Amino acid sequence: MKALYTIGLLLLSNVFMTLAWYGHLKFKELKWFSTLPLVLVILISWGIALFEYFFQVPANRIGFRENGGPFTLVQLKVIQEVITLVIFSVFTLMAFKNESLKWNHLLAFALLVVAVFLVFKK
Repeated sequence: MKALYTIGLLLLSNVFMTLAWYGHLKFKELKWFSTLPLVLVILISWGIALFEYFFQVPANRIGFRENGGPFTLVQLKVIQEVITLVIFSVFTLMAFKNESLKWNHLLAFALLVVAVFLVFKK
């Protein structure tokens, strides 16, 4: 059960992280947002990223083996990176219609799945 909580929280945290890091590139299409000075865009992104931490920190605390969770630190990091790429890919394809996934992107993702397999190998 802790594994599912951890992965669910990591998914939520990465949605907020992706919005904080890349959402402003899409939000600039909004007239009111496009006129904001960079410092305000940074502060808005930072405010969104705050919610990432509300999910990321508990995910790591719950999931970390030394806290009674099922994952090592390395496993947590690799899981988080794969989730980040999945969320980023979905966001990119939905929000930025001019972007596309190419064969080399898919191969890179497949290699990350291999990385997950290897990091869990005893």
